[in-house]
Amino acid sequence: MPPRLDEYFLAAEVAPEQMDALWAQGWRHFGVYFFRYSRLQNHTVLPLRVRLACYSPSQSQRRILKRNRDLQFRLQPAFVNAQIEALFERHKQRFSQNIPESIYNFVSRRPARIPCRCHSLTLHHQGRLVGISYLDEGAQATSSIYQCFDPAYARRSLGILMILFSIRLSLECGKAFYYPGYAYQEPSEYDYKKRLGALEYFDWKGNWLNYQAGLSATPQPALTKHSPEGALE
Repeated sequence: MPPRLDEYFLAAEVAPEQMDALWAQGWRHFGVYFFRYSRLQNHTVLPLRVRLACYSPSQSQRRILKRNRDLQFRLQPAFVNAQIEALFERHKQRFSQNIPESIYNFVSRRPARIPCRCHSLTLHHQGRLVGISYLDEGAQATSSIYQCFDPAYARRSLGILMILFSIRLSLECGKAFYYPGYAYQEPSEYDYKKRLGALEYFDWKGNWLNYQAGLSATPQPALTKHSPEGALE
């Protein structure tokens, strides 16, 4: 069993090298709220990262990329505007519980630089915004904070598509690692992160180990997240 950790702190300015060090110790953040926790009810939290030098897209990932060749991808300093807030409102209709109130539950009011350098990866179809992902950049790694998409495009696997674009961008920038966020050792709605490839997980004892699918345990009761800040993304 991993040690029980449930920690947080607030920070409005964090250097790239510090972000690398925090991610490497299992920390995440939403806005200026930094947190890490190893257990949530009966579930063991798995911080995950992709070792980019070992990564190559799977056949199913290539199909997702091919299926969405008609979408346009744009990279900009992180921002929020009325169009993104409207997309967020459509996206959150997919959920029946633990529904976030605002996109500012996840990013700061100045997301491009507070608390660290961050990018917006946007997807467009025929001029319409259909997806956005917020990607932090450290010195040697990147980390996804939050992403949302138009439910009308759910069959296109836009969530996975934006992760694949994030991995591609991280490779082009010469990064060593990409952090997709937490998952659970037990089966959950976040299992898609476990299928990315070239994965490592943090054992909460200071070690990153190769992820094997056999880590999955028996199903557990559905979770009630302890706070909006602690929501897994």
